Amino acid sequence: MSNKFSLSTLLKITMLSAIAFILMFLELQVPLFPEFLKIDISDLPALIGGFAFGPLAGVIVELIKNLLHLFRTTTGSVGELANFLVGSALVLPAAYIYKVKKSKKTALIGLMVGTISMAIVGGLANYFILLPFYQNFMPLDAIIGMSSKANGAIVDMKTLILYAIVPFNLFKGIVVSFVTLLLYKHISQLLHSK
Repeated sequence: MSNKFSLSTLLKITMLSAIAFILMFLELQVPLFPEFLKIDISDLPALIGGFAFGPLAGVIVELIKNLLHLFRTTTGSVGELANFLVGSALVLPAAYIYKVKKSKKTALIGLMVGTISMAIVGGLANYFILLPFYQNFMPLDAIIGMSSKANGAIVDMKTLILYAIVPFNLFKGIVVSFVTLLLYKHISQLLHSK
């Protein structure tokens, strides 16, 4: 499929974006991680869109859900930027690998590569962009203090990324990938029906 989407596909991408936006509000605190790292499955519609319509469609879903969430942000847009970057890092490789050869095996390989990519991009983005920018709203010492309550090994920005950010993104990638594998074939039939 080219980068041009039919009206029907655009409507489906919009619908997936709206579902992703709603799923952003259904978040859970995960034990062992700092309280500000909450898991949601809002990347699920982006992965499904990426598998069904190609990698660009998945990234568009990620973009729209985060643009919509900007109207409700409490993080000065840092959370939305983080969500977009790590979500796209999951969706792009997973959808691209699946697009090359559509099979359960390539879907699994794509999701594994995407999960690893999500963890790496999450770590690097937090180190170089997100945490430095977020310090305009909350001092790094306060973030480290909150994080060390969940994990005493967190004492600075590097340990925050190593012991919280990277493992959290690996965990989230695994959870979202598992749910995608369970649901994609069923939802795909609906998305490809006329």
